[in-house]
Formats: sequence, C-alpha cells, structure tokens
Amino acid sequence: MTVDTRLGLLYALGTFATWAAIVFGVTTFIAFIKLISRQPGVNPAAAVPAAIRDLVLTLVFATIGFLLTKPVESGNLKVPIVWAVMPWTAWIFVAALLLGVARLIQAFTAISAAERASRLQGVGLCVVSALVMAGLYRLDDKNKVEILKGGIQFNFVTFAIVVLLAGLAVAAMVLTANSAKARGLGKTIVTQAALLAGSFVFGLPFVFLLVTSFKEDVDMSSKSGIVWIPKVTETVPFISTNDEKKHYETEYEGQTVEGLIIGREGNNVKIDIFRPLAIRGITFNTTMDKLKAVPVQAKVYTAKVDGVEIKGFEEEGLSDGSRILQIMTPSDRKGQRVTLTQDKTTAVRHVGLRYQNYPEALDYLPPETLTGLVYLKNTLILVVMNVIGTILSSSIVAYGFSRLQFPGKEKLFGILLATMMLPAAVTMLPKFLIFRTLGWVDTLFPLWATAFFGSAFNIFLLRQFFSQIPMELEDAAKIDGCGYLKTFWNIMIPQIKPALAVIAIWTFMGAWNDFQGPLIYINSPENMPLSYALALFKGDRSNEPGLLMAFSTLTVVPVIALFAFAQKYFIEGVTLSGLGGR
Repeated sequence: MTVDTRLGLLYALGTFATWAAIVFGVTTFIAFIKLISRQPGVNPAAAVPAAIRDLVLTLVFATIGFLLTKPVESGNLKVPIVWAVMPWTAWIFVAALLLGVARLIQAFTAISAAERASRLQGVGLCVVSALVMAGLYRLDDKNKVEILKGGIQFNFVTFAIVVLLAGLAVAAMVLTANSAKARGLGKTIVTQAALLAGSFVFGLPFVFLLVTSFKEDVDMSSKSGIVWIPKVTETVPFISTNDEKKHYETEYEGQTVEGLIIGREGNNVKIDIFRPLAIRGITFNTTMDKLKAVPVQAKVYTAKVDGVEIKGFEEEGLSDGSRILQIMTPSDRKGQRVTLTQDKTTAVRHVGLRYQNYPEALDYLPPETLTGLVYLKNTLILVVMNVIGTILSSSIVAYGFSRLQFPGKEKLFGILLATMMLPAAVTMLPKFLIFRTLGWVDTLFPLWATAFFGSAFNIFLLRQFFSQIPMELEDAAKIDGCGYLKTFWNIMIPQIKPALAVIAIWTFMGAWNDFQGPLIYINSPENMPLSYALALFKGDRSNEPGLLMAFSTLTVVPVIALFAFAQKYFIEGVTLSGLGGR
C-alpha cells in the first residue's frame, strides 16, 4: 500500500468521523430539546444518560474528523467528502466485508441459538467471498485503489447561518409535537419543510444555470467555492484616438458589422470584422466615407500612483500586458495617462448581472440562422406537428380498439403492444433508408412524420381511458344521430382531456429535447432545431461557460414555462393514469 493510499484511507476515516459527528450532534440536540420542553413520554432517567452518551460520541468523532481532514482552509470551513476509485473486485470485497460485520453484530444480538447459527453461517459466506475477491484483486498487477478527496466549503458566517436555521427548524418541529393539539400543526410544518427543502434541492441546478449565465469569466471559479452573487466590471464608453485601435461600424453583405482598420491606401481601407462574433476575423475592403467611429466599453481600474489613489479607464492594452489608463479621479489629474502593469491595477467591480452574455451568445450563431430565430422556428414546427400527430393518431386508434368491434381486434392489439419491445436502435437503420429513398434527408419531415402513425404506449394509455367511459354516453349520442367520428370528437375526446394533456406534455418535451433525430437526418444549419444547435454551441464555446449557460437558459425557459402553465393537467393526468414513476 502506497503512502498516498494510506493518506487517502485516513482522510476517508476522518470523513466518516465528521459525518458521524454531524448525525450524533443532531440526535443530541433533539434529545436536549425534548428534555428542556418536557415532552410527554420522555423519561429523564433514561434520556439524560443517552443524551450525554451521544454528546460524548459527537465530541469524539468531531475530534477525529478534525485531526484527519483539517477542515479549516484559507479562512473557510470545509465539510469533507470522499470517494474511492477501484476495480469491481475491490468493491465486492468491501461489500462482503461490511455485510459480514453486519451479520456478526446480528449474531451477537440474536435471541435464539438457531438464529445465531444462521447469522454466523452468513458471516462465513461473506468471509469466503471477501477472500476470493482479494485473491482476484491481487492477480492483476494493474489494479489499484485511488481515494478522491474533496469537501464542501463554507465561510464561517454562512455555516453559522445554516446551523442556526437548521437548529431552529428542528427545535420548532420538536416543540410543536408536545401536545395533541399541535400534532396536526407539527405534521404540516414537517410536510411544508420537506417540500421547501425538495424544491430548494431540485431547483438549485436551475438557479446555478441562471446565475452562471449572468457571470463574468472571473467569477466562474473561486477559491471560496461557487460564486452565487455575480459582479460586473464598471465600464465607460470610449473612442480611441489611435486609428489602429478605433472601432468602426459599416455594412458587409447586407448586415451591420463592427471592425478595426488593418490596412489603408488613401481613401481605401481594409476592415477586420470584430462583431458579429460569428464572422469575427473576416476581412474586406471598403472606403473611409462608409465608416462610422463607434465607442467601446473600456474597463475601469483603480491604482496607486505616487502615493495617490487614482481611478481611470483602460485606454489601450500593451503587448507586454501593461495598461494605459486615462485618469478619471482625482479631478486635478483628470485626463492624464499612466502606464501600469497588471499587478498594480484592480478592476472596479460591483454586484450586478452581465446581460451581455445573452446577446453575445446569439451573436456567435451563424448569420443565416437570424440570431437563433431559425432554430426556434424549426423547433416549434417539430413540437407542433409531433403533438398534433401523436394526439390525433393515438386517440383515433385507441378509440377504435376500445369501442369498435371487428375481427382480430385483440390479436392486432397484442401485436401493437409487442412493438413496444423493439429497441429504437433496431428500427433506426430501416427508417433512415426509407426516408433517404423518399428524399427527406436534411429536412424536418423525418422528425415529425412518424408521429402521425401513432405510439403504442400512448394508444394503450388512451384505450384504458376510453374503456372507463360509460357506454351510456355513446348510446345516447347514437340516439341523437351521431356517427362514430362525431361521437369520438364531441363526446369521447372531452372525457379524456387530462390524459391528452399528459401525452401532449410528454410529446412536447420529447420533441423539444430530441437530439438523436436531428443528428441523424439534419446537415444544414437552417434546418437545425434548438437541441442540435445547443450541442454544436457547446462544442464551439465550451471554454466560455457564461455564454454556454446563457444559450442553455434560452432553450430551457420555454419548457419551464410550459410546465408552469400546464402543471394542473400534468398532475391530474399522472394521478388518473398512475404513471408518476414512468
């Protein structure tokens, strides 16, 4: 065993001790709250020694965890976490060892001799399994165990607030359970607290996505952990006096561009495009009379010059990394220029959101996509056609299987259900060959045409709903002169609106997030939906998380809006169909 492995195991032991201290600390706190509040059913003679025991265990485990993990780093508190990377033989060895220890404890606490013998037999099997896995592990010289060490960092103020709020919540739940009258209130508080905690946990990734979309690059990583409150660098508009640094606005192939002059012969100039970002680096020739100087946003810095604190904006960045600042304050030095190295300047930043991430993300999209509107149009076409096709075809077929009588109905329905066992990969190539023969490759037709041929699961679901509708409604419609189609549209469809809403939502989300289909059939940018465009954007701009998160936010907001407006039908449909775990 190497030194690193030994240190890793010690860190793992310290992590276990730290979390054990947290668990025993919570139980100790709950026990003392019960004693202080004199909760009915609590015997002080037995509860006090148990609380003291838990307190001692909390202190012991906390001391071990503190010595082995060193939780204080750079002025922050770190709650340790650990994970092991090891081959399957080592995992089975550890599992067998832990199971053997559990069986051994059960054997010592067994009531009867027969139960004790059975537990000891289990211990023997676990030991044999552990020895076999240890032997297999040692047969391969390449096998090794690596311990990944890490931690969740908090500053002391945040940690104190979390502990205080958790303590108050636990105390409130314990105190509200003191009387029979308060038990209903206590249950409500616990339920609401659990719902709020769940909402917080599951909503945290979206909050991180949203916050990151408004960050500057400097806030993407920090020694203190995730930056939840972004800041923006103060800027001022500035037009450079240096012709080589001055930005100009002009026309290029019918669109407005911003660029720099990189060559000049009389009135003729050569422009290097700076914005839009999608065509940055393209050069073209034009004339000076078609150019218009435009300001750029210069960053503001502070520095100390000759013992005086000055504030100024960056007029020009030099090749060696130095900055030429034009002083803004103090007023007696306003307009003066100083050249300072990067380590002598500090950017002026304040709490705020960098909204520019959104237009810049769209600016990187190809010009033919009209800043993403083409992607949105294609996605909406796919969503609308898939939803309409799925609902119409599935409901019509389900109505036929549930209400109409024809030879071989049950056998055909069985064949339909059997198609659910076909993996999608099996039909992928035949479908592609069919669509290629039809000339539909690099069009949107393959991505929505199949929706009009029904879905086996949706047909099965709707058939169950149609079967629960009383026959008397259909008989009454027949007496009033309604045919099958009119009965289907006016009588049956309104009865299954919750199920149709659920299918519509599922289909919407499937079509909106579909990536594999466009990857197979789409080649040109003008036919790409948002999901495919997002994957390509991620490949191009993966080193710019602010822009990536901004583009991701734009693609996910419509889905969240749909759920916000349709959650009533979604929950009602899930309740009726029993498909909450689907």
